[in-house]
Amino acid sequence: MQKRLPLLLVLLTGIFGALTYFIPNHSVQAADESMRNDVMRIIAAFSLVLGLGSILQHHFNKIQRKSHNWQYSWITVITIFATGIIGVFGGMDPSHPGILPTHIGSFSFHMQTIYMNMLVPLGATMFSMLAFFMASAAYRAFRARSFAATLLLISAFVLMLGAVPLGRMIFHPLPSFAEWILAVPNTAAKRGINFGIQLGSLATSLKILLGIERGWLGGG
Repeated sequence: MQKRLPLLLVLLTGIFGALTYFIPNHSVQAADESMRNDVMRIIAAFSLVLGLGSILQHHFNKIQRKSHNWQYSWITVITIFATGIIGVFGGMDPSHPGILPTHIGSFSFHMQTIYMNMLVPLGATMFSMLAFFMASAAYRAFRARSFAATLLLISAFVLMLGAVPLGRMIFHPLPSFAEWILAVPNTAAKRGINFGIQLGSLATSLKILLGIERGWLGGG
């Protein structure tokens, strides 16, 4: 029963979600809208609590065992609690103040301030570092060891050169040729990849709905 009930719920929910795209009935569409707007929000709230509990448990265990880089777990735990308290009791922005005072002199530390002054710079830093990792990976991948690697190297060189003014100065039609590579061969390859992704998603969804794939139930 512990496995049959979740499998039955997934099967019925999946069939109902698929049929709403084929049945233009007002009642069916209203039920689907209620499912998406109300039920999904409730499930998302429980998922948020479960995710936070899992993260805290992981980092508390790491601190207790003093695993590798366990000091950073304290930063994660303190940040979760601090942002949670400020978000719940301190308000989202200056126009909607909360219960807690969120001002130290002229400095405001409500949730919007944390997002703009902390999360955005941290995200920019992470993606800036990612650019160097991508450049290193491209250097290793673009070695002309085969015909396909040579073709990839030439295409990447043409695209990068066509995206800067120097490319037009060297060869005037180069930017147009780079644009053609993006619009025609690259689009064709992306469509093929998208077809494969969609077919794989459909196959995985059918396996989950029919109970063939049961990894999401947990266990072995």
